[in-house]
Formats: sequence, C-alpha cells, structure tokens
Amino acid sequence: MAAAAICSLFIINKSGGLIYYKDYGSAGRMDTNDSLRVASLWHSMHAISQQLSPTVGCSGIELLEADSFDLHCFQSLTGTKFFVVCEPGMPHMDALLKVIYELYTDYVLKNPFYEMEMPIRCELFDVNLSQAVQKDRGAFLGR
Repeated sequence: MAAAAICSLFIINKSGGLIYYKDYGSAGRMDTNDSLRVASLWHSMHAISQQLSPTVGCSGIELLEADSFDLHCFQSLTGTKFFVVCEPGMPHMDALLKVIYELYTDYVLKNPFYEMEMPIRCELFDVNLSQAVQKDRGAFLGR
C-alpha cells in the first residue's frame, strides 16, 4: 500500500493552465478534463487564499489536509505551482516538491525546444522525475 503513497503530481503555469500531470496509480484515475478542472480549481483557491489571508505577504495555501489525502503545494518565484496529492501524513513532501522543481529547472527550462507556459513534453524530465519519486517511495518504506 505504501507504493501508492504519492497519488499524483500537477504542474500549473502562472496563468492557471495545467502544463504537466502524472498519475502514480491512484485508485480513482482522472481523465484529462478532470485533471484540467482540478488544476484550475487549485490555481483559483491558491489565488483567493493569498488575497484573504490576514498575514501580509502570504504566498497562498501550502498544505491542504483532508481525511483521505493531503495536497502539498510549492510555488516558484515565477508563479509556477507544483502540487502533489498523497496519502495523509506523508513525511517530507516539501523536500520532494523542491527536488521536482530542481528537475523542472534542469530538464525543462534549459531545454532549447521548450516554450514557456506550454505543456511539458521532455523525456529527460520524465525519466528523472520517475527516479526521484521512486527514491522518495523507497525512503518512505525505509529501504
């Protein structure tokens, strides 16, 4: 059951468009339209939370805890949002999101064929992302 600890990964551009989605075997696999709706909804909730927060300089929601899942979010300085849906109580998701961001900067942004704000189609990013997630799962399992 721990192998499915990370359910899915979303990357949203600064305009709220879904530029990357990866499902890691969650029970309720989403179709393309559902993943676009989730990304759009999260972008909107994140923006509203920044405006409604009583704290000056709030950067938005970083963790959403529910009974059956946790949603961890990292927003880069450029406004790109990375969020992971995982099982409740998963440790070190913030560190995993930062590793994913580093992979994004190394393999997507440095790719001369990638156009900013467009969907990510980069094999090196996919391969290294899979390795990072597997490594994270191994750390969770104590291997």
